[in-house]
Amino acid sequence: MLNRSFDYKVTANVQNCKKIYIETYGCQMNVSDSEIVASILTDKGYALSGEVTEADIVLVNTCSIRENAEDRVRKRLHYFKSLRKKKPHLIIGLLGCMADRTKTALMEEEQLLDLVAGPDSYRHLPQLLAQVGSGQKAIDTILSIEETYADINPVRIDSNGVSAFISIMRGCENYCSYCVVPSTRGQERSRDAESIVRESIDLFEKGYREITLLGQNVNSYHWKSGDEVTTFAHLLEKVAKVSPLMRIRFATSHPKDISNELLYTLAAHSNLCKALHLPVQSGSNHMLDLMNRKYTREDYMERIETIRRIIPGCAISTDIITGFCNETEEDHRETLSLMEWVGYDAAFMFKYSERPQTLAADTLQDNVPEEIKERRLTEIIQLQQKLSLACNRNEIGKTLDILVEGQSKRSESQYFGRSSQNKVAVFTKTGAGPGSYAQVKISHATSATLLGEVV
Repeated sequence: MLNRSFDYKVTANVQNCKKIYIETYGCQMNVSDSEIVASILTDKGYALSGEVTEADIVLVNTCSIRENAEDRVRKRLHYFKSLRKKKPHLIIGLLGCMADRTKTALMEEEQLLDLVAGPDSYRHLPQLLAQVGSGQKAIDTILSIEETYADINPVRIDSNGVSAFISIMRGCENYCSYCVVPSTRGQERSRDAESIVRESIDLFEKGYREITLLGQNVNSYHWKSGDEVTTFAHLLEKVAKVSPLMRIRFATSHPKDISNELLYTLAAHSNLCKALHLPVQSGSNHMLDLMNRKYTREDYMERIETIRRIIPGCAISTDIITGFCNETEEDHRETLSLMEWVGYDAAFMFKYSERPQTLAADTLQDNVPEEIKERRLTEIIQLQQKLSLACNRNEIGKTLDILVEGQSKRSESQYFGRSSQNKVAVFTKTGAGPGSYAQVKISHATSATLLGEVV
């Protein structure tokens, strides 16, 4: 599973106690994990800081999906180490997906770290920090088959007060040949359904109006309590009933597991957003087989046709990897043709980056030259820009129900928000502020943004 990459920093102003600065890289799951870490540590008396220069402890929550993400983390760790010239007792810790695989190099060889904690070890952070405080290095990267952090109320750090994430499951057992997630996050396990509903109610009562349910493959969600079994479709229905004013999104779905039951549930509730992220990765059966995706091009197309039939107007986004092992020009053209056939609203597009501890690294050769990867990625991006523009232009003249998220970055006189189809709209400010809904008539469109006026 591939996701957009971004930095995420916590903010708070608390004095007279040890301050922690958290910097997050990677997917939405990592953002959610950082909120869990913040909750665990603030409950133990630590304070959160938005400035690394003020911090006594720096924690970097990491991503291993691509080599570039790891390179960025290493550069940041060297920068944090340089801060010890002015603050010798600064503690530097590594969290998340890079923890187990890189701990020896980063802690022993490069002397960059005092603490390493894997994704299932966050409850132990207070003890690990105490261990570091006594002059020892601290490591805990043991993966769990039970840990879901279901009882922890996350600290919504750097939140806009409108949108929030809820992790509903952890781990993955799909074993796509390019993906490091099964080895870094462990076995699949689902969280108690009732705890998810309680967290949704709590967020709504605090003023949040949109939640995103997170999992490496949310379609695999399965919770059993006594004789009652809750599937992902059942869970969506439970959360949708919290309030019709609360929008529900989710990420990410695996094409082999997206059921008709789920699609009919999405169609039945107006507050379940009509946008599906359905990673295809490649349009070639040859590539899909090598990637161990467990579906064919034809299977994927059948699911798209079913989505269009059951949920007319549903937006569809995807992930695409180009330049995977043994990819030919014909494979590449099949990806381009599938993109045109689907007409994706949006896509996250990457060139293949071999990752250690994956099936592809062990059994396949990364044999597509870098310049060919670059050229193919450029062609995919250029096509997707055309597709996104066409999809957005189809919204011109329509009046959309937009959840206002905040002030536009380009103008103080404008708000921005999103439609149910996850399309960003910018419009002139009215009395409706963040967290409210606005009826916006779309007059113009770019490949990334809709422009309109409140009606």
